[in-house]
Amino acid sequence: MKAVMNTAEERQKKIVELLQEELFLDITTLTRRMSVSVATIRRDLDELEQAGLLRRTHGGAVSVNQVAQDPTHATRAVSRLPQKAGIAAEAVRMIAEGDAVLLDAGTTTLEIAKLLAERKDLTVISNGLDIINEMTRAERQNFYSVGGEFTDANRSFRGPLAENFIRQFNVDKLFLNAASVDLERGLICTTTPLNASVEKAMIEVSSRVIVVADYSKFTKSSLSVTTQIDDVDVIITDKGAQGFLEKVPDKWRRKFVTATPARN
Repeated sequence: MKAVMNTAEERQKKIVELLQEELFLDITTLTRRMSVSVATIRRDLDELEQAGLLRRTHGGAVSVNQVAQDPTHATRAVSRLPQKAGIAAEAVRMIAEGDAVLLDAGTTTLEIAKLLAERKDLTVISNGLDIINEMTRAERQNFYSVGGEFTDANRSFRGPLAENFIRQFNVDKLFLNAASVDLERGLICTTTPLNASVEKAMIEVSSRVIVVADYSKFTKSSLSVTTQIDDVDVIITDKGAQGFLEKVPDKWRRKFVTATPARN
């Protein structure tokens, strides 16, 4: 039988310790682990947030360490690969024969590119260097690479040259990488104004906007707003995001598609 943590100090210390190990803890999990009521856990979380020890989110809390700076590309490239591959597989099912597809730079969109590389019926456009490399290895004929100012942080091309090039197209589907998804304010965010500007150009030329975001993107805060959840068509995520979605408005919940992580 679980021991009940009777004092607020004991519970709150344990909550902070758990948040050092996990990206997100939902209220249901915390009430079960601490053997206390929902009201008690909510009070604990409020006090810990006031002390600057965590950040409240929809349905739970995240560690303050998760309010993130842009991680290195090397770190992102090896993080949560099963989730990203599962999201990519779900994304590809949304692509119809003959579509023109725009892939934003990112490690999840790179997984999409790997699945599309051999599909000769599609036109693919991207500003991501790794995606460009993937497509050129496949010797695609109907692929367009976006040029411009290169940034190594997310290995992408951006700036006015990139934006002007993108605006020459009319595409069926955009797969947009999100640095973070803010469910409290209904925002899709990225790390810098330059990234946001090129992504806004992508949205302008796309009939459907599909955001790809693994569960970690719901635990972070990013500097620049790309667009609003109201203005995207679909958000593909993984099962780890379910705790974040419990209290979102129905009009947003209908946009979410949950992918199954790929097997290693």
